[in-house]
Amino acid sequence: QVQLVESGGGSVQAGGSLRLSCAASRYPYSSPCMAWFRQAPGKEREGVARISQSGETTWYADSVKGRFTISRDSAKNTVYLEMNDLKPEDTAIYYCAASIDGCTFLGFRLDRYNYWGQGTQVTVSS
Repeated sequence: QVQLVESGGGSVQAGGSLRLSCAASRYPYSSPCMAWFRQAPGKEREGVARISQSGETTWYADSVKGRFTISRDSAKNTVYLEMNDLKPEDTAIYYCAASIDGCTFLGFRLDRYNYWGQGTQVTVSS
């Protein structure tokens, strides 16, 4: 069973930065498509960013383009989300997810991701 463990969440003021990490273990197959989602109180879970198996291609939600950067270290089985210029509307629980499907046409459909972390809270104050 694949396990995903997020870390790095916290509380920051608007304009600040945080770096989230997601450590994965026990992959039974080659490196999967990895993504970050978030869920704010009273809202549906939404995709934030995803990264291809090779790490060469990334996709972002429009709301975070230019501010967030997703990356991965395959040797460490870890994916990162660098978040800069944070805004109060970025406040949410952030989840790491993995899919055995190819990343290109996967999108951010929740049902296409096979494994999920427990989430880490990010709070941005104005």
